[in-house]
Amino acid sequence: MNISFHGQSCIKIVTKDKTILIDPFISGNEKCDLRVAEEMPDYIILSHGHDDHVGDTVQLAKQSGATIICNNELALYLSLQGLENIAPMHIGGKRTFDFGWIKLTQAFHGSATIVDGQLINLGLPTGIILHLEGQNIYHAGDTGLFSDMKLIGELHPLALAFLPIGDNFTMGPEDAKIAADFLQAKIVVPMHYNTFPLIEQDPYKFADSLSEGIQGKVMEIGDEIEL
Repeated sequence: MNISFHGQSCIKIVTKDKTILIDPFISGNEKCDLRVAEEMPDYIILSHGHDDHVGDTVQLAKQSGATIICNNELALYLSLQGLENIAPMHIGGKRTFDFGWIKLTQAFHGSATIVDGQLINLGLPTGIILHLEGQNIYHAGDTGLFSDMKLIGELHPLALAFLPIGDNFTMGPEDAKIAADFLQAKIVVPMHYNTFPLIEQDPYKFADSLSEGIQGKVMEIGDEIEL
């Protein structure tokens, strides 16, 4: 499979017959190289309801017919915007799709948006475990460090993990290094940094800090990994 990074927390995964977009924050994101009109995903997976993660989900789903996978409250909110092809899940739940299976994990963060001047809660934020072509990938979403990351790695040995390092709103590099030790993924890729000043970080310094046996890999915008 081919896995590419497109700024903030936007990840694109192309298997032998499916295309998956995670947290498609494209328009309004100067760090993203994708074009909304050109993307035709089969699935869109959302970690939580903040605008820099839901991003262009509505337009992408309408033009492609993609199935949206997310927590139940966010699913209900999206259904009110006219989307029908939605697969609601929740933390701890596991569900099989034609690409493999997905399990949602806890994440310590918020999940809300503003509609007509009112704050709308969109359920609990999540992390995402994807089982694709015999391999496990973890997208932590937006989160602080938590010790149950050890269980995620023990129960689902990881080929690849995406971890936020931006600090202020999520883990910073120091806590993300501990998270990498807990998870023991073969490859760890930093995300959610340098999109705006408050989350500026040096991803190469983070990658170089990781413990022996863990490959830290910085993905520049548009970079790809083959698994």
